[in-house]
Amino acid sequence: MKLSARDASSYFAKPDPDKAGLLIYGEDAMRVALKRQQVIAALVGPKGEAEMRLTRIPAGDLRKDPAQLIDAIKAQGFFPGPRVAFVEGATDQAAADAVKNAMEDWAPGDAQIIVTAGMLKATSKLRKLFEAHPSAYAVGIYNDPPTRDEIESDLKKSGLTNLDRAAMDAIMALSRELDPGDFRQTVEKVALYKLGDDAPLTPDEVALMAPTSTEAEVDDILHVVAEGRATEIGPVMQRLEAQGANAVTLVIMATRHFRALHMAASDPGGAAAGIARMRPPIFGPRRDRMLRQAQGWGMMKLEQALKILTDTDLTLRSAGQKAPAMALVERSLIRLAMLAKR
Repeated sequence: MKLSARDASSYFAKPDPDKAGLLIYGEDAMRVALKRQQVIAALVGPKGEAEMRLTRIPAGDLRKDPAQLIDAIKAQGFFPGPRVAFVEGATDQAAADAVKNAMEDWAPGDAQIIVTAGMLKATSKLRKLFEAHPSAYAVGIYNDPPTRDEIESDLKKSGLTNLDRAAMDAIMALSRELDPGDFRQTVEKVALYKLGDDAPLTPDEVALMAPTSTEAEVDDILHVVAEGRATEIGPVMQRLEAQGANAVTLVIMATRHFRALHMAASDPGGAAAGIARMRPPIFGPRRDRMLRQAQGWGMMKLEQALKILTDTDLTLRSAGQKAPAMALVERSLIRLAMLAKR
């Protein structure tokens, strides 16, 4: 049977131990691996591997010895409890026939067959096998952000239950910006930070625990420019250039920042209402900072700023452009910073 994304979320948390198997497939190997870890842990428990109730089989091994999957589902261990035979990285060529034989030979009491695979077409043998089987499920994992229910479940498992609404909005925003592995690590990091602290989690604490990257340096220079601190632009640009930042990328991100300020400044309800309407949400100190910037610039000056950035972008992409790209960007950012002070 085929599980919808909505049904799959609850099934991963509480799988049926009496089913024959489950196929989890998707383009993002990390997303697939996280779901596989969740469902196997729910089936065999935290001691399942130590008690030898989990058998791992690389899909490539099934080409040489297809019968080992049947052996794995029939084998009886010393410890009671559900058992799992896990086939990792399956493809139609490497594993479909071996999995088909094992599914046909499966009987109640045998180990459940969990198979993971990359993105599979609707015509895939593996998909057809699991989708048509009356006692098995197939679920596709797509590159969508986690749902609120999934995030709340992760937070609960990590012991984070005392959140105010703004903190939850901040975590939701992070879930859309980070890949699944980084997001889960961030949740665990926040949980450790709040260990023994009964005070509600705040957006500032979420921002403090969020991963830092080159984008953090880019954010720095955008704030420096938007706040009119022209003398600080040079040193930050030197750091960015040393890190291998791309000139066109800097202009694109600056344009995105000033466009967001323009949207806020031109909102009929005022800059605060404009910032509140932005998606993904802006939270914590960054929100307050951008609000001050939007109010300080005003709509008319922000339109001038966007024109400067558009002209710079066109110059950088021009075939006849000979000047150093980063120098052109730095000059434009200084012009913007000086415009902020007018």
